Amino acid sequence: MKIFVLVKEVPDTYGDRKLDLETGLADRGAGDVVLDEITERALEVALSYADANPGTEVVALSMAPESATASIRRALAIGAGSAVHVSDEALHGADLGLTAAVLAAAIRRGAPDLVITGNLSTDGSGGVIPAMLAEHLGFAQATALSAVTIGADTVAGTRATDFGSQQVSAPLPAVISITEALPDARFPNFKGIMAAKKKPLEVLSLADLGISTDPAEAPQAILTAVAEKPPRAAGVKITDEGDAAAQLVEFLAQNRLV
Repeated sequence: MKIFVLVKEVPDTYGDRKLDLETGLADRGAGDVVLDEITERALEVALSYADANPGTEVVALSMAPESATASIRRALAIGAGSAVHVSDEALHGADLGLTAAVLAAAIRRGAPDLVITGNLSTDGSGGVIPAMLAEHLGFAQATALSAVTIGADTVAGTRATDFGSQQVSAPLPAVISITEALPDARFPNFKGIMAAKKKPLEVLSLADLGISTDPAEAPQAILTAVAEKPPRAAGVKITDEGDAAAQLVEFLAQNRLV
């Protein structure tokens, strides 16, 4: 079986995260970048299956700037057998629609049996890429899974709902997305880190995928405005001079909190 896992480099949530006020895009130079934890968990699902099923091919796929090579190498160090890195200056600021089309083209080129993604990226939190990929590829889909069982011809899992849980299954080829209920990824050891330096990492451009770089032909979201988040204002201080309770009730009422 051949499994593609979508991995993504994102700004470290423990560091500063800022928007470029001219472009409205994330300022990746404002802090550290890391491999998104949810994509590491998706990789762990594939690797766990590969451990029990020799001959399984696990490929990490990422659409990212050229600078993301180190993060993609981390996916190789964790255990992916090879990686595909789609990198092209024309993709700077790509919206979800263009991102899905490009990733689908790369997946189609590799012809996997299963595609595994996280349900939400830490930076964009769009949550629609898995479904969009399934539509582009004509694959079945099973999204937001909190448990996964991969078979020879099907993939099954559990999806949490507001009223309980659902048992779902889909025939292969399929796209699935997983939640943070799945286990953490294994930590890359020294042997894995050294082996990652020799594993195949294919870099593809839009031309390699046969996708037009003409902005007029690529659907894009339109950014209407961007502004820096205003500084946090000081709260209201109530001094008890015998009427603190009345002041508190008045404050809650004015702010429609009661």
